[in-house]
Amino acid sequence: MSNKSLKLSNQICFPIYLTSRLVTKTYKPFLDKMGITYPQYLVLLVLWECNNLSVTQIKEKLHLDTNTLSPMLSRMEKLKLIKKSKSHIDARNVIIQLNEKGKILKEQANLIPKKLLEALIDEKVSLSEIKQLKSMLNELTFILSSSSKN
Repeated sequence: MSNKSLKLSNQICFPIYLTSRLVTKTYKPFLDKMGITYPQYLVLLVLWECNNLSVTQIKEKLHLDTNTLSPMLSRMEKLKLIKKSKSHIDARNVIIQLNEKGKILKEQANLIPKKLLEALIDEKVSLSEIKQLKSMLNELTFILSSSSKN
């Protein structure tokens, strides 16, 4: 007797996982030219939006664990993309700032969102459907984040 609920084709998680991998793969050529990884790109996006953030603030925005984020920030510091400093308010907090190289990469990254949309949109998928999907994924993220705190 087969259990249909355990069929791969019936799982919601697999298309989300696969789409995530393929989207990340689509970013790769652009990020390779910049000399960064996708997770580093996410950190840079956060810092381009608001420079001078604590490690905790970055961790919260990206939903990452400290043991994932800290080594990545150290690698980014070695690449001279960011600099770390102690907070003047609370020395236990580490503040992350963009270095000049990190600021310059923003110009190189400027076209990446447009290129990604071009890769996603075709005769079967419209821009409005992409926006709808993003909204739904944001909602699912909120639901799952809220339920994991309980």
